[in-house]
Amino acid sequence: MSLPHKNEEYGTEVYWDKRYEQEAEDASFDWFKTYADVAHDIRKFIPSRDARILMLGCGNSKFSEDMWEDGYKNIVNVDYSPVVIEKMRNRHKDARPEMTWEVKDVRTLDGLDTSSFDVAIDKGTMDAMMTSSTDVWDPPEQVIKDCTAEVSQVIRVLKRNGIFIYITFGQPHFRRRYLTGPHITRNTSLEINQLGESFHYYMYTLRML
Repeated sequence: MSLPHKNEEYGTEVYWDKRYEQEAEDASFDWFKTYADVAHDIRKFIPSRDARILMLGCGNSKFSEDMWEDGYKNIVNVDYSPVVIEKMRNRHKDARPEMTWEVKDVRTLDGLDTSSFDVAIDKGTMDAMMTSSTDVWDPPEQVIKDCTAEVSQVIRVLKRNGIFIYITFGQPHFRRRYLTGPHITRNTSLEINQLGESFHYYMYTLRML
């Protein structure tokens, strides 16, 4: 795995394309938690295996694959790296034909219809866009713009009663600002659950009302 020289490179398409080009065809990497770590919570928040799910910034994570094996077949995986999307499409096209793989930027989600998904999941993607910030209390305007753009687009594509699940190590006083505020154009409710016992992660669940 090729690590960046600076953390802010995690937020650039150039870094990810180069990294995915260098990695083996069957390489995979999961940020924060695996599906097994959070499967109990996922099943609670997504009781229907027929839910249409949008995986934001999928990379080459096995999270979608493991969800598929658990019965969630209707998953649309998006990432702005065409390199990884092509690799993942080829990897899964025969074994898991129901899953689709599309090149899309989470900040725009061009081509995805309004109110067309039951669930959207972000596990580390928004965090990657925050890596250019050295001050978590006062992030630069571009970080705020990118993160709120993603959330705004997620709200657009979710159906009524749809949910946005965001898994991160970011504590509520640093992350709540992106899930509340004037860019939230629909009635929503926010639930925050702490994961883990020593090093804590968080699962934020934003539900459309």
